[in-house]
Amino acid sequence: QLQLVESGGGLVQPGGSLRLSCAASGFTLDNYAIGWFRQAPGKDREGVSFISSSDVTTFYADSVKGRFAISRDNAKKTVYLQMNSLKAEDTAVYYCNAGGSSNRAGPLWGQGTLVTVST
Repeated sequence: QLQLVESGGGLVQPGGSLRLSCAASGFTLDNYAIGWFRQAPGKDREGVSFISSSDVTTFYADSVKGRFAISRDNAKKTVYLQMNSLKAEDTAVYYCNAGGSSNRAGPLWGQGTLVTVST
């Protein structure tokens, strides 16, 4: 069964950091580009970051550029999203996605992990 499982979400104060993980099972992660998306309450889902299968190309939305960093460890079948200097507007459910590109989602989604930035 092809599956992506996110973890690492939680409650953090503004200015804090979190690292999200996206673990793949049932397929070889090496062959797939991975994207992180998020959906805030009442808003559409938006692309946050993307990393190519070869780890050569990365993409960041303007709203997170300079604060978030995406990386992958194919041996562990896991992609990470390091989030620093978090703001209230980063509050959302974060999803990882496989098989897409920097401007479109692929067919496989995880279940999401909630990030809440608040005092």
